[in-house]
Amino acid sequence: MTNPITHDRLHYEDLELGQTIPLGPRTVSKADIIEFATEFDPFPFHLDEKAAKASLLGGLAASGWQTGALSLRMLVDGFLSRIASMGGLGFTDLKWKRPLMKGDTLSGTATVTSLRRSAGHPNMGILTIAFDMRNQKGQQVMTLNLANLVEVRHPAMLEEAAQ
Repeated sequence: MTNPITHDRLHYEDLELGQTIPLGPRTVSKADIIEFATEFDPFPFHLDEKAAKASLLGGLAASGWQTGALSLRMLVDGFLSRIASMGGLGFTDLKWKRPLMKGDTLSGTATVTSLRRSAGHPNMGILTIAFDMRNQKGQQVMTLNLANLVEVRHPAMLEEAAQ
């Protein structure tokens, strides 16, 4: 049975291994950094320019969690909102390679690195996406692997093909 909410979206069968999704760009301002940090990550190097300049980061830097949140938003805007996503399963291998500084522009790619059917739920596929996020200088800022459930359009047909 087709889901009326996702019938016009891409399903598991439509996705391709190696498919690359461009993400961004998004420039982060001082106000963006301070607003996020005030609510979610209130360390001095995210809140105060003087303290940030004296820190290991050398200037006002976005929280790594803000970098992750911005990256996920870009993925939703550029890809997840067009597929029959059933929700996230989690992430692995998160690495913050360098800070995203005030005035930096974040962009990158998300590449489909794995597609597999769920063993226990024939109506679900599991999509793994590798993020490669960079600043405007092309320097790697963050990497991450994200697993997401994706609806299978015709579960019975795929089960028959596998036999």
